[in-house]
Amino acid sequence: MRRFFILLKTLRVSQWIKNLVIFTAIIFTGQLFNTQIFINTLEAFFIFCLLSSTSYVLNDIIDYPYDKKHKVKRYRPIASGEISLPQATFIVFSLTLTSLILSLFVSIQFFLLSMLFLFLHFFYSLYLKKYPTIDLFTISFSFMIRTFAGEVVSGYHIPIWLLLTIFFISLFMASIKRHAELLTHGLETRESLYRYKEHYLDFLTQTFAALTIIAYATYTYVEKIPDIKTPLSSSIQQIFPGFEARKWMMTTIPLVVYGIARYAQLLYEKTEGERPEKLITSDIPLIVTIILWGLIVISLIYLL
Repeated sequence: MRRFFILLKTLRVSQWIKNLVIFTAIIFTGQLFNTQIFINTLEAFFIFCLLSSTSYVLNDIIDYPYDKKHKVKRYRPIASGEISLPQATFIVFSLTLTSLILSLFVSIQFFLLSMLFLFLHFFYSLYLKKYPTIDLFTISFSFMIRTFAGEVVSGYHIPIWLLLTIFFISLFMASIKRHAELLTHGLETRESLYRYKEHYLDFLTQTFAALTIIAYATYTYVEKIPDIKTPLSSSIQQIFPGFEARKWMMTTIPLVVYGIARYAQLLYEKTEGERPEKLITSDIPLIVTIILWGLIVISLIYLL
């Protein structure tokens, strides 16, 4: 049983939360409760969980010398020696083979996106993460690939301004993670940090935060909410004619602004931004904000 939990820790199961972005296409196009499309998207989600774990284990193998110097990462199974390098290599090989075979059963387009995801993370682990700014965009592109994978398996496309929102918020989270690493652990734990300056990372964080808010606000104003007829929506239309024509999605903008501000606050006060999955799943105000945002979005699309 202990070996099983060590394996889960090696695969970084807690970071699978990032793959939820695959559901963006079906949520915002009104197809969340379409059974077949939901199942297809769920299959894509689990395949990308395997692909993500492949990239994490490969990265831990390559970062082995750096992780041993890191006060938190040195406890990871590979850095601590609980998983040997040959065992980790076998895990990478097995996960790569399994995930790619499964992706072939979905579609050729999905298989190509899976291959692109693996190649991107392979070159990121070996080369791209050594170069400042490029490493941030590489992380953002991996989120874009996940988003496109959700579009491919569902057959539905998300609006461009929502796509840009995902692009900018992933850049924001990547830059704030680098900022936290620089402040907390100095320069010895990541090669690209030698070329980063704190004020530059502050500039990137502020820029990407602003662009995220602008892109999301534009999405809520420009795009029309999918027209899904429900008994509740019909009643509301009779009471408030033209209700659906109003830009109700704009009511979620303050929540997005607060969520970004709260995330930044946690970084600057607690320097914990290098572990976004921990912040998102442990900070009560941030959790409440995300849940409230999700409930409003789901209600506007599927109930009202």
